[in-house]
Amino acid sequence: MQLFLPIADLPVNIFLILAMGAAVGFVSGMFGIGGGFLMTPLLIFIGITPAVAVASVASHIAASSFSGAISYWRRRAIDPVLALVLLSGGIIGTALGVWTFTQLRALGQLDLLIALSYVILLTTVGGLMFWEGLRAIMRARRGVKVSLRRPGSHGWIHGLPLKMRFKRSKIYLSVIPVVTVGAIIGFIGAVMGIGGGFILVPIMIYLLRVPTATVVGTSMVLTLVTMLFATMMHAVTNHLVDAVLALILMIGGVTGAQFGARAGQKIRGEHLRLLLGLLILAVGIRFAVELVIRPDDLFTIREGGAG
Repeated sequence: MQLFLPIADLPVNIFLILAMGAAVGFVSGMFGIGGGFLMTPLLIFIGITPAVAVASVASHIAASSFSGAISYWRRRAIDPVLALVLLSGGIIGTALGVWTFTQLRALGQLDLLIALSYVILLTTVGGLMFWEGLRAIMRARRGVKVSLRRPGSHGWIHGLPLKMRFKRSKIYLSVIPVVTVGAIIGFIGAVMGIGGGFILVPIMIYLLRVPTATVVGTSMVLTLVTMLFATMMHAVTNHLVDAVLALILMIGGVTGAQFGARAGQKIRGEHLRLLLGLLILAVGIRFAVELVIRPDDLFTIREGGAG
């Protein structure tokens, strides 16, 4: 069954899009992270332009994060003050990301930037997660226990000025790294169409020493607001948000997430990290292959300005 996407300007199989949404939702539910880093590449692989894929997936991520943020808010697992400080940087980073997105699109370099960004980010993160998961499995088989640093322990970041007390998270921390991290995640999300949760959560836990009890919920608030802001800016500035595509992805994603959450509860943590690392690494390698293989068409058509 074919459906014409008005903004993407091409017909697609509605069952294929639903299946993609369900598959990414399953992965998101299993690993507890947003699926933007998978959804955007999959849309590009089936022929949707990177610009439309990034802008449309931003709305999908925002909708997916809303229900999760509400759930964590009810359980008091969100630090509102920390979320506000993150958002102060996240909004600025998102605005800068959309501006960069627009400028690169005008220069005709947007597709290349998105592809290179995915290759670098996904192969690096995927490789590290795969190696860490593999080491964890090997340690578990040998019966070796790992001594982890306590969440409240201090590093060089805790010596920076302009400190604030975040009561819900029970930490006393400079706002400088918090605002910086928020700006980076907002920028990456606007340019690449990813929520950034798989980057933000480890940074907050291992670098900022935020307790795990409030990390995921606070991360979802940042993802929700920055992706909603990015969607609005992409729609107003670039007119690239395909609402029909986003709606179909949402339907599939919500369904798949329910099954993924159940499957994730039956798999050990180190095995989950290993599988996720392999998945991220595979997508990064797929993008790298796309960059080096010879295309079928040796030319591209791009809109030019009025002369």
